[in-house]
Amino acid sequence: MTRDQLQAKLNTLDGRDYRHYQSLTGEYDFTDFRLVIERIPKDPFAPPLSGLYRVSIPLPDTAIEQPMIDSPSAAIACRDFFARQFYRQSQRIAGQRRGTGHSGIIAIDQPGQAILQRSSVVIQHNQLEVRFFIGLPATGRNIDAALAIKMLLDELPLIVSQALQRAHTDVALLQLHIHTALDAQYLRHRLPALGLLAFIADGSILPRASSSSDQPLASGTVIPFQSPDSLSVQVTLPFAGEVSGMGIAAGITLLAGGGFHGKSTLLQALQMGVYDHIPGDGRERCVALSETVKIKAYSGRQVIKTDISPFINNLPLQRDTQAFSSNNASGSTSQAASIIEAIEMGARVLLMDEDTCATNFMIRDRVMQQLVKKEDEPLTAYIDKVRQLYRQKNISTILALGGAGDYLEVADRVIQMRRYQAFDVTLRAREIVHKYPSMRIKEDQDTAIQPALRCPDASSIDPMNEYQKPRLHSPDVQLLQFGRHKVDLQDLEQLIELAQNRAIAYAMLYARRYMQTGTSLPQVIDQVMSDIQDHGLDILSEQLSAHLAEFRSFELAFTLNRLPCLRINTDNISSPY
Repeated sequence: MTRDQLQAKLNTLDGRDYRHYQSLTGEYDFTDFRLVIERIPKDPFAPPLSGLYRVSIPLPDTAIEQPMIDSPSAAIACRDFFARQFYRQSQRIAGQRRGTGHSGIIAIDQPGQAILQRSSVVIQHNQLEVRFFIGLPATGRNIDAALAIKMLLDELPLIVSQALQRAHTDVALLQLHIHTALDAQYLRHRLPALGLLAFIADGSILPRASSSSDQPLASGTVIPFQSPDSLSVQVTLPFAGEVSGMGIAAGITLLAGGGFHGKSTLLQALQMGVYDHIPGDGRERCVALSETVKIKAYSGRQVIKTDISPFINNLPLQRDTQAFSSNNASGSTSQAASIIEAIEMGARVLLMDEDTCATNFMIRDRVMQQLVKKEDEPLTAYIDKVRQLYRQKNISTILALGGAGDYLEVADRVIQMRRYQAFDVTLRAREIVHKYPSMRIKEDQDTAIQPALRCPDASSIDPMNEYQKPRLHSPDVQLLQFGRHKVDLQDLEQLIELAQNRAIAYAMLYARRYMQTGTSLPQVIDQVMSDIQDHGLDILSEQLSAHLAEFRSFELAFTLNRLPCLRINTDNISSPY
Protein backbone atom coordinates (compact mmCIF):
# COMPACT_ATOMS: atom_id res chain seq x y z
CA MET A 1 0.00 0.00 0.00
CA THR A 2 1.03 3.61 -0.53
CA ARG A 3 1.11 6.56 1.84
CA ASP A 4 -1.98 7.95 0.08
CA GLN A 5 -3.86 4.76 0.89
CA LEU A 6 -2.72 5.07 4.50
CA GLN A 7 -4.11 8.58 4.62
CA ALA A 8 -7.40 7.43 3.15
CA LYS A 9 -7.70 4.68 5.76
CA LEU A 10 -6.98 7.16 8.56
CA ASN A 11 -9.71 9.52 7.33
CA THR A 12 -12.29 6.76 7.72
CA LEU A 13 -11.26 6.19 11.35
CA ASP A 14 -11.73 9.70 12.70
CA GLY A 15 -13.72 9.75 15.95
CA ARG A 16 -14.03 5.97 16.16
CA ASP A 17 -12.94 3.83 19.11
CA TYR A 18 -9.17 3.55 19.52
CA ARG A 19 -9.14 -0.19 18.83
CA HIS A 20 -9.98 0.51 15.18
CA TYR A 21 -6.37 1.68 14.73
CA GLN A 22 -5.64 -2.07 14.55
CA SER A 23 -6.82 -2.01 10.94
CA LEU A 24 -3.67 -0.03 10.00
CA THR A 25 -1.25 -2.92 10.52
CA GLY A 26 0.60 -3.69 7.31
CA GLU A 27 3.30 -2.36 4.98
CA TYR A 28 3.36 1.06 3.31
CA ASP A 29 5.60 2.41 0.55
CA PHE A 30 6.69 6.01 1.16
CA THR A 31 9.01 6.03 -1.88
CA ASP A 32 12.07 7.08 0.17
CA PHE A 33 11.46 4.44 2.81
CA ARG A 34 9.17 1.58 3.74
CA LEU A 35 6.96 1.67 6.83
CA VAL A 36 5.78 -1.53 8.51
CA ILE A 37 3.16 -1.15 11.20
CA GLU A 38 3.77 -4.36 13.13
CA ARG A 39 1.79 -3.96 16.36
CA ILE A 40 -0.62 -1.28 17.58
CA PRO A 41 -1.81 -1.18 21.19
CA LYS A 42 -5.56 -1.44 21.68
CA ASP A 43 -5.53 1.38 24.20
CA PRO A 44 -3.86 4.84 24.18
CA PHE A 45 -2.69 4.19 27.75
CA ALA A 46 -0.84 0.98 26.82
CA PRO A 47 2.94 1.18 27.36
CA PRO A 48 5.19 1.86 24.36
CA LEU A 49 6.62 -1.65 24.68
CA SER A 50 3.31 -3.02 23.35
CA GLY A 51 3.61 -1.29 19.96
CA LEU A 52 6.12 -1.74 17.16
CA TYR A 53 6.73 0.27 14.01
CA ARG A 54 9.57 -0.27 11.55
CA VAL A 55 11.04 1.91 8.85
CA SER A 56 13.67 0.68 6.42
CA ILE A 57 15.78 2.64 3.99
CA PRO A 58 18.17 1.25 1.35
CA LEU A 59 21.80 1.41 2.49
CA PRO A 60 22.86 3.34 -0.65
CA ASP A 61 20.53 6.14 0.49
CA THR A 62 22.39 6.40 3.79
CA ALA A 63 25.94 7.53 4.58
CA ILE A 64 26.92 3.96 5.45
CA GLU A 65 29.87 2.66 3.43
CA GLN A 66 30.88 -0.99 3.38
CA PRO A 67 34.01 -0.58 5.59
CA MET A 68 31.72 0.83 8.31
CA ILE A 69 29.95 -2.50 8.66
CA ASP A 70 32.62 -4.98 7.57
CA SER A 71 33.29 -6.17 11.11
CA PRO A 72 30.66 -6.95 13.77
CA SER A 73 32.18 -4.33 16.09
CA ALA A 74 32.06 -1.59 13.46
CA ALA A 75 28.49 -2.53 12.49
CA ILE A 76 27.33 -2.32 16.13
CA ALA A 77 28.86 1.14 16.49
CA CYS A 78 27.33 2.23 13.19
CA ARG A 79 23.87 1.07 14.26
CA ASP A 80 24.32 2.71 17.66
CA PHE A 81 25.04 6.01 15.90
CA PHE A 82 21.80 5.89 13.92
CA ALA A 83 19.81 4.92 17.01
CA ARG A 84 21.05 8.15 18.58
CA GLN A 85 20.27 10.14 15.45
CA PHE A 86 16.72 8.80 15.37
CA TYR A 87 16.28 9.46 19.09
CA ARG A 88 17.39 13.10 18.79
CA GLN A 89 15.20 13.84 15.76
CA SER A 90 12.12 12.09 17.16
CA GLN A 91 12.50 14.03 20.42
CA ARG A 92 12.82 17.29 18.51
CA ILE A 93 9.95 16.71 16.10
CA ALA A 94 7.46 14.54 17.99
CA GLY A 95 8.72 14.10 21.53
CA GLN A 96 5.76 15.61 23.39
CA ARG A 97 2.50 13.90 24.27
CA ARG A 98 -0.49 15.33 22.46
CA GLY A 99 -3.74 13.82 23.63
CA THR A 100 -4.71 10.88 25.82
CA GLY A 101 -2.11 8.53 27.31
CA HIS A 102 0.91 8.21 25.03
CA SER A 103 -0.79 10.05 22.18
CA GLY A 104 1.35 12.15 19.91
CA ILE A 105 4.83 10.76 20.56
CA ILE A 106 7.26 9.08 18.21
CA ALA A 107 9.86 7.40 20.40
CA ILE A 108 12.84 5.08 20.36
CA ASP A 109 14.75 3.79 23.39
CA GLN A 110 17.05 6.50 24.71
CA PRO A 111 20.66 5.36 24.40
CA GLY A 112 23.02 5.99 27.31
CA GLN A 113 26.75 6.77 27.28
CA ALA A 114 27.81 3.30 26.10
CA ILE A 115 27.96 2.04 22.53
CA LEU A 116 25.87 -1.13 22.55
CA GLN A 117 24.29 -3.61 20.20
CA ARG A 118 20.60 -2.67 20.13
CA SER A 119 17.52 -4.31 18.66
CA SER A 120 16.15 -0.86 17.76
CA VAL A 121 18.43 -0.59 14.72
CA VAL A 122 19.43 -3.48 12.46
CA ILE A 123 21.15 -3.78 9.11
CA GLN A 124 19.96 -6.61 6.90
CA HIS A 125 19.12 -7.29 3.25
CA ASN A 126 21.00 -4.13 2.24
CA GLN A 127 18.56 -2.07 4.33
CA LEU A 128 18.94 0.06 7.45
CA GLU A 129 15.93 -0.69 9.65
CA VAL A 130 14.85 1.33 12.68
CA ARG A 131 12.28 0.02 15.15
CA PHE A 132 10.35 2.41 17.34
CA PHE A 133 6.99 3.34 18.84
CA ILE A 134 4.27 5.73 17.70
CA GLY A 135 1.62 6.83 20.14
CA LEU A 136 -1.27 7.10 17.71
CA PRO A 137 -3.35 10.01 18.97
CA ALA A 138 -6.70 9.96 20.69
CA THR A 139 -9.02 12.29 22.54
CA GLY A 140 -10.26 10.17 25.37
CA ARG A 141 -10.51 6.83 23.60
CA ASN A 142 -11.59 8.27 20.26
CA ILE A 143 -9.23 8.42 17.30
CA ASP A 144 -7.81 11.81 16.31
CA ALA A 145 -7.27 11.19 12.59
CA ALA A 146 -6.02 14.69 11.75
CA LEU A 147 -3.12 14.44 14.19
CA ALA A 148 -2.44 10.83 13.18
CA ILE A 149 -2.14 11.96 9.53
CA LYS A 150 0.27 14.71 10.57
CA MET A 151 2.39 12.27 12.59
CA LEU A 152 2.55 9.47 10.03
CA LEU A 153 2.66 11.47 6.81
CA ASP A 154 4.56 14.62 7.82
CA GLU A 155 6.52 14.13 11.04
CA LEU A 156 7.70 10.55 10.51
CA PRO A 157 9.09 11.23 6.99
CA LEU A 158 10.88 14.29 8.38
CA ILE A 159 12.44 12.23 11.19
CA VAL A 160 13.53 9.54 8.74
CA SER A 161 15.05 12.13 6.43
CA GLN A 162 16.88 14.06 9.15
CA ALA A 163 18.09 10.98 11.04
CA LEU A 164 18.88 8.41 8.36
CA GLN A 165 19.34 9.85 4.89
CA ARG A 166 22.80 10.57 3.51
CA ALA A 167 22.16 14.26 2.86
CA HIS A 168 21.52 14.96 6.55
CA THR A 169 24.20 12.71 8.08
CA ASP A 170 27.50 14.18 9.27
CA VAL A 171 29.83 11.53 7.88
CA ALA A 172 32.75 12.76 9.98
CA LEU A 173 30.72 12.24 13.19
CA LEU A 174 29.61 8.80 12.01
CA GLN A 175 33.21 7.79 11.35
CA LEU A 176 34.32 9.23 14.69
CA HIS A 177 31.65 7.20 16.47
CA ILE A 178 32.81 3.98 14.82
CA HIS A 179 36.52 4.74 15.22
CA THR A 180 36.07 5.59 18.90
CA ALA A 181 34.49 2.20 19.54
CA LEU A 182 37.13 0.34 17.51
CA ASP A 183 39.96 2.14 19.30
CA ALA A 184 38.49 1.25 22.70
CA GLN A 185 38.11 -2.40 21.71
CA TYR A 186 41.64 -2.54 20.32
CA LEU A 187 42.95 -1.05 23.56
CA ARG A 188 40.95 -3.50 25.70
CA HIS A 189 42.20 -6.46 23.66
CA ARG A 190 45.80 -5.22 24.02
CA LEU A 191 45.64 -5.12 27.82
CA PRO A 192 46.77 -8.74 28.45
CA ALA A 193 49.78 -8.38 26.15
CA LEU A 194 50.73 -5.22 28.04
CA GLY A 195 50.36 -7.03 31.36
CA LEU A 196 47.50 -4.72 32.33
CA LEU A 197 44.01 -5.00 33.78
CA ALA A 198 42.93 -1.48 32.85
CA PHE A 199 44.03 1.74 31.18
CA ILE A 200 42.93 5.31 31.93
CA ALA A 201 43.98 7.76 29.21
CA ASP A 202 45.56 11.09 30.05
CA GLY A 203 43.06 13.90 29.57
CA SER A 204 40.06 11.74 30.42
CA ILE A 205 37.14 13.38 32.21
CA LEU A 206 36.13 10.91 34.91
CA PRO A 207 33.63 12.80 37.15
CA ARG A 208 29.97 12.43 36.27
CA ALA A 209 27.31 15.14 36.36
CA SER A 210 25.73 13.65 39.50
CA SER A 211 25.36 10.40 41.41
CA SER A 212 22.25 9.63 39.34
CA SER A 213 23.65 10.65 35.95
CA ASP A 214 26.24 9.01 33.71
CA GLN A 215 26.73 12.23 31.77
CA PRO A 216 30.17 13.87 32.10
CA LEU A 217 30.52 16.73 34.56
CA ALA A 218 30.52 19.90 32.48
CA SER A 219 31.78 22.30 35.11
CA GLY A 220 34.86 24.35 34.28
CA THR A 221 36.49 23.10 37.47
CA VAL A 222 36.85 19.53 36.16
CA ILE A 223 40.43 18.28 36.38
CA PRO A 224 41.44 16.03 33.45
CA PHE A 225 43.10 12.79 34.48
CA GLN A 226 46.89 12.60 34.35
CA SER A 227 48.88 9.43 34.94
CA PRO A 228 51.75 9.31 37.42
CA ASP A 229 55.02 8.99 35.49
CA SER A 230 55.81 5.65 37.11
CA LEU A 231 52.56 4.10 35.84
CA SER A 232 52.45 5.80 32.45
CA VAL A 233 51.98 3.59 29.38
CA GLN A 234 51.98 4.56 25.71
CA VAL A 235 49.79 2.73 23.20
CA THR A 236 49.30 3.34 19.50
CA LEU A 237 45.64 3.03 18.50
CA PRO A 238 44.39 2.33 14.96
CA PHE A 239 42.65 5.69 14.56
CA ALA A 240 43.62 8.00 17.43
CA GLY A 241 47.31 7.21 17.10
CA GLU A 242 49.59 7.27 20.13
CA VAL A 243 47.93 7.87 23.47
CA SER A 244 49.36 7.82 26.97
CA GLY A 245 47.72 6.99 30.24
CA MET A 246 47.85 5.07 33.48
CA GLY A 247 48.15 1.32 33.21
CA ILE A 248 47.04 -0.83 36.13
CA ALA A 249 48.89 -4.14 36.21
CA ALA A 250 47.66 -7.47 37.50
CA GLY A 251 47.74 -8.11 41.23
CA ILE A 252 46.34 -6.17 44.17
CA THR A 253 45.92 -2.44 43.63
CA LEU A 254 44.74 0.02 46.27
CA LEU A 255 43.12 3.34 45.35
CA ALA A 256 43.75 5.32 48.52
CA GLY A 257 42.97 8.87 49.53
CA GLY A 258 40.81 11.09 51.64
CA GLY A 259 37.09 11.46 51.20
CA PHE A 260 35.93 13.38 48.11
CA HIS A 261 39.38 13.29 46.48
CA GLY A 262 38.36 11.06 43.56
CA LYS A 263 39.17 7.43 44.42
CA SER A 264 35.56 6.23 44.00
CA THR A 265 35.29 8.25 40.79
CA LEU A 266 38.34 6.44 39.42
CA LEU A 267 36.91 3.09 40.50
CA GLN A 268 33.63 3.91 38.75
CA ALA A 269 35.53 4.66 35.53
CA LEU A 270 37.14 1.24 35.82
CA GLN A 271 33.80 -0.56 36.33
CA MET A 272 32.39 1.21 33.28
CA GLY A 273 35.55 0.41 31.33
CA VAL A 274 34.00 -2.88 30.23
CA TYR A 275 31.91 -0.79 27.80
CA ASP A 276 32.88 1.37 24.81
CA HIS A 277 31.84 5.00 25.29
CA ILE A 278 30.51 7.57 22.85
CA PRO A 279 32.67 10.48 21.67
CA GLY A 280 32.50 13.31 24.19
CA ASP A 281 31.82 11.04 27.18
CA GLY A 282 35.24 11.76 28.64
CA ARG A 283 36.04 8.06 29.16
CA GLU A 284 36.42 7.04 25.52
CA ARG A 285 39.89 5.60 26.20
CA CYS A 286 39.26 4.28 29.70
CA VAL A 287 39.05 0.53 29.37
CA ALA A 288 39.11 -2.53 31.61
CA LEU A 289 39.23 -6.23 30.90
CA SER A 290 35.81 -7.54 29.88
CA GLU A 291 35.96 -9.97 32.83
CA THR A 292 35.97 -7.14 35.39
CA VAL A 293 33.22 -7.33 38.02
CA LYS A 294 32.17 -4.79 40.65
CA ILE A 295 31.47 -6.41 44.02
CA LYS A 296 29.53 -4.88 46.90
CA ALA A 297 27.73 -5.95 50.02
CA TYR A 298 23.96 -5.79 49.78
CA SER A 299 21.93 -6.84 52.79
CA GLY A 300 18.71 -8.61 51.88
CA ARG A 301 19.77 -10.10 48.55
CA GLN A 302 18.79 -13.57 47.38
CA VAL A 303 21.44 -16.31 47.55
CA ILE A 304 20.77 -19.81 46.19
CA LYS A 305 22.96 -22.82 47.00
CA THR A 306 26.25 -20.95 46.74
CA ASP A 307 29.47 -22.26 48.28
CA ILE A 308 30.64 -19.39 50.47
CA SER A 309 32.73 -21.66 52.70
CA PRO A 310 36.09 -20.19 51.56
CA PHE A 311 35.03 -17.01 53.37
CA ILE A 312 32.37 -18.09 55.88
CA ASN A 313 32.33 -21.40 57.71
CA ASN A 314 31.31 -22.99 60.99
CA LEU A 315 28.19 -20.88 61.41
CA PRO A 316 26.23 -21.31 64.64
CA LEU A 317 23.40 -23.86 64.49
CA GLN A 318 25.42 -25.79 61.87
CA ARG A 319 24.12 -23.87 58.85
CA ASP A 320 25.61 -25.23 55.64
CA THR A 321 27.85 -22.72 53.88
CA GLN A 322 28.92 -25.08 51.09
CA ALA A 323 25.45 -24.72 49.58
CA PHE A 324 24.32 -21.56 51.32
CA SER A 325 20.84 -20.19 50.62
CA SER A 326 19.08 -17.13 51.97
CA ASN A 327 16.33 -14.78 50.85
CA ASN A 328 17.69 -12.11 53.19
CA ALA A 329 21.48 -12.37 53.18
CA SER A 330 23.56 -10.22 55.50
CA GLY A 331 26.15 -7.78 54.24
CA SER A 332 29.01 -10.25 54.71
CA THR A 333 27.22 -13.30 53.28
CA SER A 334 25.95 -11.28 50.32
CA GLN A 335 29.45 -10.06 49.52
CA ALA A 336 30.91 -13.54 49.87
CA ALA A 337 28.21 -14.94 47.57
CA SER A 338 28.81 -12.23 44.96
CA ILE A 339 32.53 -13.02 44.88
CA ILE A 340 31.92 -16.74 44.48
CA GLU A 341 29.33 -16.12 41.74
CA ALA A 342 31.83 -13.91 39.91
CA ILE A 343 34.52 -16.60 40.18
CA GLU A 344 32.01 -19.18 38.92
CA MET A 345 31.49 -17.09 35.77
CA GLY A 346 35.19 -16.52 35.08
CA ALA A 347 35.89 -13.07 36.55
CA ARG A 348 39.51 -11.95 36.31
CA VAL A 349 39.26 -8.65 38.16
CA LEU A 350 37.22 -7.77 41.24
CA LEU A 351 36.49 -4.11 41.98
CA MET A 352 35.50 -3.08 45.49
CA ASP A 353 34.84 0.21 47.23
CA GLU A 354 35.35 0.26 50.98
CA ASP A 355 32.24 2.44 51.29
CA THR A 356 29.99 -0.33 49.94
CA CYS A 357 31.68 -3.36 51.49
CA ALA A 358 30.86 -5.15 54.72
CA THR A 359 33.51 -4.04 57.22
CA ASN A 360 33.67 -7.38 59.04
CA PHE A 361 34.07 -9.17 55.70
CA MET A 362 36.96 -6.97 54.61
CA ILE A 363 39.14 -6.79 57.73
CA ARG A 364 39.72 -8.03 61.26
CA ASP A 365 42.49 -5.94 62.74
CA ARG A 366 44.90 -7.04 65.45
CA VAL A 367 42.87 -5.56 68.29
CA MET A 368 39.67 -7.36 67.26
CA GLN A 369 41.63 -10.57 66.79
CA GLN A 370 42.69 -10.33 70.40
CA LEU A 371 39.13 -9.82 71.61
CA VAL A 372 37.34 -12.36 69.38
CA LYS A 373 39.36 -15.50 68.78
CA LYS A 374 39.31 -17.13 65.36
CA GLU A 375 37.47 -20.22 66.65
CA ASP A 376 34.58 -17.89 67.54
CA GLU A 377 34.61 -16.05 64.19
CA PRO A 378 33.03 -17.81 61.15
CA LEU A 379 34.33 -15.18 58.73
CA THR A 380 37.71 -15.22 57.06
CA ALA A 381 38.36 -11.61 56.14
CA TYR A 382 39.00 -10.77 52.50
CA ILE A 383 42.43 -9.41 53.41
CA ASP A 384 43.45 -13.01 54.18
CA LYS A 385 42.18 -14.35 50.83
CA VAL A 386 43.03 -11.59 48.38
CA ARG A 387 46.56 -12.80 47.61
CA GLN A 388 45.41 -16.42 47.40
CA LEU A 389 42.81 -15.40 44.82
CA TYR A 390 45.55 -13.86 42.73
CA ARG A 391 48.10 -16.63 43.28
CA GLN A 392 45.79 -19.61 42.75
CA LYS A 393 43.02 -18.26 40.50
CA ASN A 394 44.81 -15.35 38.73
CA ILE A 395 42.04 -13.02 39.96
CA SER A 396 43.19 -9.49 40.66
CA THR A 397 41.59 -7.00 43.03
CA ILE A 398 41.32 -3.23 42.77
CA LEU A 399 40.11 -1.75 46.05
CA ALA A 400 39.21 1.87 46.81
CA LEU A 401 39.74 2.60 50.48
CA GLY A 402 40.56 5.32 52.96
CA GLY A 403 40.42 3.61 56.33
CA ALA A 404 41.64 -0.01 56.32
CA GLY A 405 45.39 0.60 56.34
CA ASP A 406 46.20 -3.06 56.97
CA TYR A 407 45.62 -3.66 53.25
CA LEU A 408 48.89 -1.82 52.55
CA GLU A 409 50.66 -5.02 53.62
CA VAL A 410 49.10 -7.12 50.85
CA ALA A 411 49.11 -4.54 48.04
CA ASP A 412 51.29 -4.69 44.94
CA ARG A 413 50.76 -1.01 44.28
CA VAL A 414 49.05 1.94 45.91
CA ILE A 415 47.62 4.86 43.95
CA GLN A 416 46.64 7.86 46.03
CA MET A 417 44.06 10.34 44.78
CA ARG A 418 44.70 13.91 45.99
CA ARG A 419 42.46 16.68 44.67
CA TYR A 420 41.46 14.41 41.77
CA GLN A 421 45.06 13.80 40.77
CA ALA A 422 46.67 10.34 40.86
CA PHE A 423 49.98 9.68 42.58
CA ASP A 424 51.95 6.44 42.79
CA VAL A 425 52.70 6.12 46.52
CA THR A 426 53.67 2.44 46.50
CA LEU A 427 57.20 3.02 47.85
CA ARG A 428 55.91 5.31 50.58
CA ALA A 429 53.28 2.71 51.54
CA ARG A 430 55.98 0.05 51.88
CA GLU A 431 58.05 2.31 54.09
CA ILE A 432 55.02 2.85 56.33
CA VAL A 433 54.28 -0.87 56.51
CA HIS A 434 57.91 -1.57 57.44
CA LYS A 435 57.81 1.10 60.15
CA TYR A 436 54.31 0.31 61.41
CA PRO A 437 53.51 -3.37 60.79
CA SER A 438 49.94 -4.31 61.60
CA MET A 439 51.01 -7.39 63.61
CA ARG A 440 47.71 -9.01 62.72
CA ILE A 441 47.51 -12.80 62.43
CA LYS A 442 46.73 -14.34 59.05
CA GLU A 443 43.57 -16.30 59.75
CA ASP A 444 43.29 -18.62 56.77
CA GLN A 445 45.17 -21.78 55.94
CA ASP A 446 44.76 -21.23 52.17
CA THR A 447 41.48 -23.15 52.05
CA ALA A 448 40.84 -23.87 48.38
CA ILE A 449 38.60 -21.43 46.53
CA GLN A 450 36.86 -23.79 44.14
CA PRO A 451 33.12 -23.06 43.84
CA ALA A 452 30.93 -26.09 43.32
CA LEU A 453 29.34 -26.07 39.89
CA ARG A 454 25.60 -25.47 40.04
CA CYS A 455 22.92 -26.68 37.65
CA PRO A 456 19.80 -24.48 37.22
CA ASP A 457 16.41 -26.18 36.97
CA ALA A 458 14.52 -25.03 33.86
CA SER A 459 11.10 -25.70 35.38
CA SER A 460 11.77 -23.11 38.08
CA ILE A 461 12.12 -20.25 35.56
CA ASP A 462 8.46 -19.24 35.62
CA PRO A 463 7.43 -15.95 33.93
CA MET A 464 3.71 -16.25 34.78
CA ASN A 465 2.03 -13.79 37.13
CA GLU A 466 -0.86 -14.55 39.47
CA TYR A 467 -3.25 -14.43 36.49
CA GLN A 468 -1.18 -16.98 34.55
CA LYS A 469 -0.02 -14.40 32.03
CA PRO A 470 3.63 -13.69 31.17
CA ARG A 471 4.93 -10.73 33.14
CA LEU A 472 8.36 -9.36 32.22
CA HIS A 473 8.71 -5.75 33.27
CA SER A 474 11.55 -3.50 34.33
CA PRO A 475 10.43 -0.13 35.75
CA ASP A 476 14.04 0.93 36.27
CA VAL A 477 17.53 -0.46 35.89
CA GLN A 478 17.60 -1.67 39.50
CA LEU A 479 14.46 -3.83 39.42
CA LEU A 480 13.04 -6.59 37.26
CA GLN A 481 9.51 -7.97 37.59
CA PHE A 482 9.69 -11.60 36.45
CA GLY A 483 6.35 -13.36 36.72
CA ARG A 484 5.26 -13.20 40.36
CA HIS A 485 8.71 -12.24 41.56
CA LYS A 486 10.59 -8.99 41.97
CA VAL A 487 14.30 -9.36 41.24
CA ASP A 488 16.32 -6.76 43.12
CA LEU A 489 19.29 -5.65 41.01
CA GLN A 490 20.48 -2.69 43.07
CA ASP A 491 23.92 -4.21 43.64
CA LEU A 492 24.57 -4.87 39.93
CA GLU A 493 26.22 -1.55 39.15
CA GLN A 494 27.46 -2.61 35.72
CA LEU A 495 23.90 -2.79 34.39
CA ILE A 496 23.46 0.61 32.79
CA GLU A 497 20.35 0.64 30.56
CA LEU A 498 16.76 -0.54 30.88
CA ALA A 499 17.05 -2.22 27.51
CA GLN A 500 19.68 -4.53 29.03
CA ASN A 501 17.25 -5.54 31.79
CA ARG A 502 14.56 -6.37 29.24
CA ALA A 503 16.98 -8.42 27.17
CA ILE A 504 18.14 -10.30 30.28
CA ALA A 505 14.52 -11.13 31.17
CA TYR A 506 14.01 -12.69 27.72
CA ALA A 507 17.42 -14.38 27.93
CA MET A 508 16.46 -16.10 31.19
CA LEU A 509 13.46 -17.62 29.44
CA TYR A 510 15.53 -18.50 26.38
CA ALA A 511 18.15 -20.16 28.59
CA ARG A 512 15.67 -22.81 29.74
CA ARG A 513 16.32 -24.84 26.58
CA TYR A 514 19.90 -25.42 27.74
CA MET A 515 19.09 -26.19 31.39
CA GLN A 516 19.41 -29.93 31.25
CA THR A 517 20.50 -32.39 33.91
CA GLY A 518 24.21 -31.99 34.51
CA THR A 519 24.56 -28.70 32.63
CA SER A 520 26.18 -26.05 34.82
CA LEU A 521 25.14 -22.42 35.01
CA PRO A 522 28.28 -21.18 33.17
CA GLN A 523 27.64 -23.70 30.39
CA VAL A 524 24.03 -22.54 30.05
CA ILE A 525 25.08 -18.89 29.92
CA ASP A 526 27.82 -19.60 27.37
CA GLN A 527 25.26 -21.23 25.07
CA VAL A 528 22.94 -18.22 25.29
CA MET A 529 25.71 -15.72 24.65
CA SER A 530 26.95 -17.77 21.70
CA ASP A 531 23.48 -17.75 20.14
CA ILE A 532 23.22 -13.98 20.55
CA GLN A 533 26.63 -13.52 18.96
CA ASP A 534 25.63 -15.69 16.00
CA HIS A 535 22.05 -14.50 15.49
CA GLY A 536 21.64 -11.16 17.27
CA LEU A 537 19.26 -10.08 20.02
CA ASP A 538 16.17 -10.99 17.98
CA ILE A 539 16.73 -14.65 18.80
CA LEU A 540 15.71 -14.04 22.43
CA SER A 541 12.06 -13.26 21.72
CA GLU A 542 9.39 -14.80 19.52
CA GLN A 543 8.17 -11.29 18.71
CA LEU A 544 10.41 -8.61 17.22
CA SER A 545 11.33 -6.01 19.81
CA ALA A 546 12.73 -2.50 19.63
CA HIS A 547 13.68 -2.47 23.31
CA LEU A 548 16.63 -4.81 23.84
CA ALA A 549 20.33 -4.07 24.31
CA GLU A 550 23.35 -6.31 24.73
CA PHE A 551 24.48 -7.39 28.17
CA ARG A 552 27.39 -9.36 29.56
CA SER A 553 27.32 -13.00 30.59
CA PHE A 554 28.03 -11.87 34.15
CA GLU A 555 24.87 -9.80 34.49
CA LEU A 556 22.72 -12.58 33.02
CA ALA A 557 24.15 -15.06 35.54
CA PHE A 558 23.90 -12.61 38.44
CA THR A 559 20.26 -11.82 37.64
CA LEU A 560 19.43 -15.52 37.54
CA ASN A 561 21.17 -15.93 40.89
CA ARG A 562 18.83 -13.31 42.35
CA LEU A 563 15.62 -14.81 40.93
CA PRO A 564 13.63 -15.95 44.00
CA CYS A 565 12.01 -18.93 42.24
CA LEU A 566 15.27 -20.36 40.86
CA ARG A 567 16.09 -23.91 41.90
CA ILE A 568 19.68 -25.13 41.78
CA ASN A 569 21.13 -28.63 41.77
CA THR A 570 24.74 -29.23 42.75
CA ASP A 571 24.88 -32.93 41.87
CA ASN A 572 25.68 -34.71 38.59
CA ILE A 573 27.42 -31.79 36.91
CA SER A 574 28.80 -32.94 33.58
CA SER A 575 32.24 -31.28 33.59
CA PRO A 576 34.66 -29.62 36.01
CA TYR A 577 36.22 -26.20 35.61
